[in-house]
Amino acid sequence: MPPSFLFLIADDHRHDAIGSLGNPAVHTPTLDALAAAGTALTSTYIMGSTSNAVCMPSRAMLMTGRSLFRAFAPNPGDVSPYPMDPAIPTFPQLLRGAGYRTYGVGKWHNEPELFARSFDGGGSIFFGGMSDHEAVPLHEFDPDGVYPPESMKVGDGFSTEMFVDTAIRLLREHPADQPFCMYTAFTSPHDPRTPPAEFAEMYPPDEIELPPNFARVHPYDNGHLHGRDESLAAHPRDPDEIRRHIADYYGMISHLDAQIGRLLDALAATGLAEDTIVVYTADHGLAVGQHGLLGKQNVYDHSLRVPLIMRGPGIPAGQRREGLCYLHDVFPTILDLAGVPVPDGCEGISLLSALTGRDECLRDCVFSAFQRSQDLDPQDSTQRMVRQGSLKLIETRMAGETHRQLFNVAEEPWEMRNLADDPAYADPLVDLQRLLAQERMRVGDPATSKTDEV
Repeated sequence: MPPSFLFLIADDHRHDAIGSLGNPAVHTPTLDALAAAGTALTSTYIMGSTSNAVCMPSRAMLMTGRSLFRAFAPNPGDVSPYPMDPAIPTFPQLLRGAGYRTYGVGKWHNEPELFARSFDGGGSIFFGGMSDHEAVPLHEFDPDGVYPPESMKVGDGFSTEMFVDTAIRLLREHPADQPFCMYTAFTSPHDPRTPPAEFAEMYPPDEIELPPNFARVHPYDNGHLHGRDESLAAHPRDPDEIRRHIADYYGMISHLDAQIGRLLDALAATGLAEDTIVVYTADHGLAVGQHGLLGKQNVYDHSLRVPLIMRGPGIPAGQRREGLCYLHDVFPTILDLAGVPVPDGCEGISLLSALTGRDECLRDCVFSAFQRSQDLDPQDSTQRMVRQGSLKLIETRMAGETHRQLFNVAEEPWEMRNLADDPAYADPLVDLQRLLAQERMRVGDPATSKTDEV
C-alpha cells in the first residue's frame, strides 16, 4: 500500500521560528522532534503574492503546483478576485482519484468548489482568511460540496485545538486498509495573536530579544508601509511594543506545537504512523519588527521563507537540505511519493532526490514577487526578488523610482548590509539584474516592461 500523508500547514510561521531550525528562544519540542526524525528543507521559498492576503495565492500554488501568475483562472469579476482554474487538479484531488481517502480540516482561503473536488471527508472547515481564534466561523463537511452561509456555526474553543480535535476524530475513524491524505490547515500563529494563558506566560515581553535587523522605520517607501498588517503597531516602531508582538507570536507558535504533538500522538496510537509521511510547513513568514515591518507583504527572507519538514517511510532522519526550492515543489513531491503521475503543466520540481540525498541542488535560483493586486495601477508598487547561490537582489519600483538592495545572505542572513553600491559587487549585480529580468519573463510577470526583456 502506498504511504499516507498527514499534511500540516500553519499561517504566518516564519522559517526560523522553530527551536532547532534557527531560534532556540522559541519552545517547539514537537517540531524539533519531527525535524530530528525527518528531513528539513531549510531554503524553501514561496513565489510571493498578488494579494495583500499572501496566504491565498500561496495555498493556490501549493495545491496546484503552478507558479504565482499561472495558478488562477482569468478573473471573471463576479465570484472571487482570485478564482482557481477548474481545469487544474489539486494534489488531494489527484490522490483521491488514485484511491486515497482525502480529508480537509481547518482553514481554506480559496473557493468552496475547489475544496469540494479535493476532499471526500473532513470537518471544522473555515472558509476565510482570519478570525478571532475563539470565535471561528466553521462549516462541517458536506459530501455534496454545498456550504451556504446559513450552515456556518461559530466554533466552541480555540481554533488550533478544534482543528486538532477534528483531525484526531477522523484518524480514529479511518479504515486501516486505505491510504489517506489529511490536509490540516491552522489559522495560528496569525493575528489576533492571543495564545492561551499558559503559553502567553512563557514569553515575558521584557525578556524578549529584538532581532538584529529590528528597525524603527523601513529604509524607503515600498508601497505597503501602512496596510492592515503594518498598522498593527505604531510608526515609528517602538521597541517595547515590538517585544510584545514577538512574545505573543512565540506563544502562538508554542501552543500550535503542543497541539501538533497531541495530533502526532493520536496518529501513533492508531497504528498508522509507520506508513504515514508527515509534512509540516506554512503559507508564508512574517516580519514582526524586522526591517521596520510587521507583516508579510514584502520580499525579505523573513516573509518569503517557510519551514518545510518531512518525516516518514523513505525519508532520512536528522537531515538538513539547504538547496533552493519553492513551496509549490511539494505538489509533485507528494505525487512522486504516492506513485501518482504528475500532470502536465506542473511547474514544481519533485524534491524526492533532495530528500534522499541524491541531488542537493534542485533549482539554480528562486524568484518572488509582491504586488497588492492582480490588476496594477500605474502608481502601484511592485517588489521583485531573485536569489542565486548566496546572493539576493531586491528591486522595488514605486512612483517612478527603483530601489535596489543586494544581500549576501550566506554571510549576512539578516539582510542588513545593502551591497548594491559596493564596487566589489558591481558585476554580480549586473548578472542578477539580468537573471531577474529573465525570470520575470519566464514566469509571465504581468508587470514586466519592455526594458526588462533580455
